Amino acid sequence: MEQETPPADLIDQAQEIAELGQGLLGRAEIFLGQLLRPWVAYQFAIIVAIFVLAFLLNRYFKPKLHEWMRSREGWPKWRLRLLVVVHRRLWMIFLVLLFWIVLQIMREVTWPSRSYLIAIGANLATAWLVIAFASRLISNTAVRGIVRTAAWAWVTLNILGITEETEAILDGIAISLGGMRLSVWLILQGIVLVALLFFAARFISRTSASQIEKMEDLSPSMRVLAVKALQLLLYGTAFFIGLRAIGIDLTGLAVLSGAIGVGLGFGLQKVVSNLVSGVIILLDKSIKPGDVISLGDTFGWINSLGARYVSITTRDGKEYLIPNEDLITGQVVNWSHSNDFVRLDIYFGTAYGDDPHLVRKIAIEAAASVPRVLADRAPVCHIVGFGDSSVDYILRFWIRDPTGGLTNIRGNVYLALWDAFQEHDISIPFPQREVRMLNEDGGTPPGAAVAPD
Repeated sequence: MEQETPPADLIDQAQEIAELGQGLLGRAEIFLGQLLRPWVAYQFAIIVAIFVLAFLLNRYFKPKLHEWMRSREGWPKWRLRLLVVVHRRLWMIFLVLLFWIVLQIMREVTWPSRSYLIAIGANLATAWLVIAFASRLISNTAVRGIVRTAAWAWVTLNILGITEETEAILDGIAISLGGMRLSVWLILQGIVLVALLFFAARFISRTSASQIEKMEDLSPSMRVLAVKALQLLLYGTAFFIGLRAIGIDLTGLAVLSGAIGVGLGFGLQKVVSNLVSGVIILLDKSIKPGDVISLGDTFGWINSLGARYVSITTRDGKEYLIPNEDLITGQVVNWSHSNDFVRLDIYFGTAYGDDPHLVRKIAIEAAASVPRVLADRAPVCHIVGFGDSSVDYILRFWIRDPTGGLTNIRGNVYLALWDAFQEHDISIPFPQREVRMLNEDGGTPPGAAVAPD
């Protein structure tokens, strides 16, 4: 069988990469040859001494700076945070200062060529220190690490003067997809550009979200919807602008969107249902952050509305993530939908010998004495029936803070009723039964006990 010859463009790329690699190797050989010269060895020795001296200064001054920072309790937070960053980078600060001090001394006492490596070290250390401080503006740890590493690599290549060779090598490693040429250099450019655009979108999103949260004319659910829509618009725009800026043709995404549509139709029905349900919840304002709801056995208040679920915190500290679809299709009790007023009912009974008019009056006064019971919506008490052993009542009262709990307020009202009934000699009856022991002929044997139930 005849062997297929590789395409001409791959051969050309390989030749270009090989030529660039040979050029870099030649420069490396020249650099290694210069290392044998005495003045180059002296510079390396000076650089090593600078690193050792910076390390010793850091070991001596870092604990002292830490103790001094602990005594600055009344300082603003931004100043303390700056001190923390300085404390963490103290070794690099000493390194930069020593490099520039030694460089100035070397330039005064000898020729500039004899301090060439020290100048490179001073520039590299200064650039790394500036990048370390500047990257602290990025709050996300992962993004901060990526940006810091990329910036350090780019600055190092610029200072060493091998940017063009590195770019040519990375651009030579490429593949062709249809009519588009995709190289490593292009991918790196796209990652950096998209990361910068996402950082800008994140900054604009946070700033705009804080402004939207201050708009009292909008309901809480509409604020959440506006923030989510703004984030989707900003991040989507940043993504597509980044792809277009590096020359990627987006017309191919039409096929991808069709495949995504098929996937949604089969495997992502629940996910899409929750997303659509979340949008409906935000639009119809049925629930909003801060509302007190009960869904089945779950009772609590809403912390946040997400794209897929609603976060609900119960009285016992548990946080439930309820899918949005359950809130749309299930029966939800919103205790604070239109207002915060909630009416609670409790049932009790008293003996037939107690005056019902007095019982109603005492029950109302007892409920009104509980702190959370509203006075402007006075409690009421009604007779609801005559039971087997008691007169049955219902006591109704209003509260305005369902987030404070319902079981505890009912318990406090029951306790107030108990104390009031004890004070006024009102009895709460319980069922009693007689048990008679019969002999064989149906009569009661002598001495048979009669016991109440």
